[in-house]
Amino acid sequence: MQGKVEICGVNTARLKVLSQKEMDELLVRAKQGDENARQTLIEGNLRLVLSVIQRFDKRGESPDDLFQVGCIGLIKAISNFDPGKQVRFSTYGVPMIAGEVRRYLRDNSAIRVSRSIRDVAYRVLQCKEALLLKLGREPTLEEISKELNLPAEDVSEALDAVCAPVSLYDPVYSDGGDPLTVMDQVRDTKNTDENWMELITLREAFQALGQREKQILSLRFYDGKTQMEVAGLVGISQAQVSRLEKSAINAMRKSVSVTIN
Repeated sequence: MQGKVEICGVNTARLKVLSQKEMDELLVRAKQGDENARQTLIEGNLRLVLSVIQRFDKRGESPDDLFQVGCIGLIKAISNFDPGKQVRFSTYGVPMIAGEVRRYLRDNSAIRVSRSIRDVAYRVLQCKEALLLKLGREPTLEEISKELNLPAEDVSEALDAVCAPVSLYDPVYSDGGDPLTVMDQVRDTKNTDENWMELITLREAFQALGQREKQILSLRFYDGKTQMEVAGLVGISQAQVSRLEKSAINAMRKSVSVTIN
């Protein structure tokens, strides 16, 4: 988004800039129903919209779409602002614009999140903006949790749920050659070649057993039955179950050992 001259057909280099005195006068007139003043305020604060949507330029969304959504937030801020309060319009407008953009990103996320978590996330984001203005810094998870009277785990879960998804092919570093992607930094410790080979070998060793041995191992290690329970189901003694179980396990070990070596 940096260096983009036109957004939604608007030349960003030629946007109006209003002085504080002009802002105060226009806000009063707009509050009284002056549509011309309201239109001038919108046009004079488009730079504010641009500054806010730059926070979201890594989300993979179209800058034009974000700009339009930000303008909706700006219009709402102008409509709801009270000129009688000793607050600068930008202090009030920035959270309104950011909130509108966040709602858009949340509702159009590629990952569907439950309504209850989205509602919590919306409250968390509003609280975060309010504390940011109050404290003059980013609030901690504990501070947000205390303000909303919610467990820190719920706050963290809600924030994670509305984060934009990251592609495994997103570049994270480049020194002029092939870029380093997220995939290059993520290692799957479960589905490795070695584990796949072991799983296939184990499955083949199991298939080589007799039908009774398969049944006994399935009841013992898949269904979690005791040897006495297996004995009752299969119709043999507990001693026979124990002997057949050990024999089957030894046969599988031997088969796996031969295959790997």
